[in-house]
This record gives sequence, structure tokens and C-alpha cells, in this order.
Amino acid sequence: MDYQQSIINIAIIDPYQLFREGVKQVLENDKAFYTAISSDDYSVLEYVFDSKNINVLLIDVNLFLKNQSSIKMLMKQHQLKVIILNSDERSIHIKDAVKASVQGYLMKEMDMFTFIEAIKEVAKGGVYFHPVATNVLVHEYQKVLKKWEEGEKKTEVQRPLHLYTKRECEVLQLLTDGQNNQQIADTLEISDKTVKNHVSSLFKKMQVKDRTQAVVKAIRNNWVELNNGTSLNK
Repeated sequence: MDYQQSIINIAIIDPYQLFREGVKQVLENDKAFYTAISSDDYSVLEYVFDSKNINVLLIDVNLFLKNQSSIKMLMKQHQLKVIILNSDERSIHIKDAVKASVQGYLMKEMDMFTFIEAIKEVAKGGVYFHPVATNVLVHEYQKVLKKWEEGEKKTEVQRPLHLYTKRECEVLQLLTDGQNNQQIADTLEISDKTVKNHVSSLFKKMQVKDRTQAVVKAIRNNWVELNNGTSLNK
């Protein structure tokens, strides 16, 4: 009885008979597997609906894309684990697979030992994505992260030129960067006295008492950039 419970019952749905029959034969030679279905027709999954024995579905990526809603229902109602099969690295559809929450993504040309071990890993409750799919995911994540970072940079700073002069905005930024009056004077190539006048004018317009309050208010309103050197203690 314990042995029977450990058997992985598999359904294979793929348009290429030679491929699916070859996979079926290899799997059936492994005592861990029992192949219940091998077909090129998705409609045979009606059998899966009626059968409580199917643990894992191996399905061609194009058939998966055409029948995502039904597959999702199977996954939910029968706790079916789904592994997508693909042979074209140029058309991988990995994002569709991730959105559908499938547990595996295998390339048809991968070596059989890794192929079998991947199925076993999924059957145990794990997840296995072929390195090609993983690379796509990483690149997609990097692109999304880059867009997010660029968007943050574009919307982060809104200079309050409607409230303060351009020079006052420059002084406010330098205050946020942690520069003292002399450093601000050197950066802007103006006198120390002129810097003091700008700082005094800023404090009055911003209704703050010191540079710390000025910087905090500027940060909260996204009036300044937060650079690595930003400090409220300088």
C-alpha cells in the first residue's frame, strides 16, 4: 500500500507522438512513475477531472496557453501539479507560466536524467524551472526593477520653484547633502555672507528654526534628492 501511494501518476499531453511516447516509455521504466494518459488532445483532460489518481500533468506550452483557465481550475480543484514542456527557447512564455502558478517548466531537449528528477521534485511539492526559463525570469525582473528605479528618480524630486528662488532651491539641496555654509559658498561660488542671507530667507519662508527642520521638511515634500552624503547632523 505504501508503495502504491508513492507512485507518481502522470498525464502527458503533447502534439508530437514520437516525443510523448518516448517520454512515456522512459517514465514507465522508472518504478516511481505510472503513466495514465498520453495524448495530443487536451480534451482527454476530462479524464483527469474524473480521476483522483493523476498527480502531475506534463503539457506542451502551446496547449497550455490555449487552455489556461481549465488548467487553473484543475490545479485548484484537484491539487494537480502542472509542468509545461517547451522546445523553442525563442518563444518561452515564461511569464504566462508564472502567472498561472505552474510548478514546473522543462525544455524538451534537456537530458532525461534531469528531466525525470525535475518531475520527481515537482511531485514532492517542489518547483523546477529549466535554467533557460530562470534566465528569462531574472532578466524580466531586472528590467522591471530598472524601470521602477528610473520612475522613482523621475518623480522623486519636485523643486519648489513656485515657493522659493532657484538659488534658494540650490542652497536647500546642498543643506540636505550635509554641506555647511562655507562648503555651500565654495560649491555655488558665492560669498559666505550671501549663503547666510539665502539660508535666513529659506528658514523664514519655510517657517522653520534651523537647518535640520528645513531638511526634514524638504525631504517629506520631495523637494530634494537624497544622495549618499545626505546627513541631518552636519
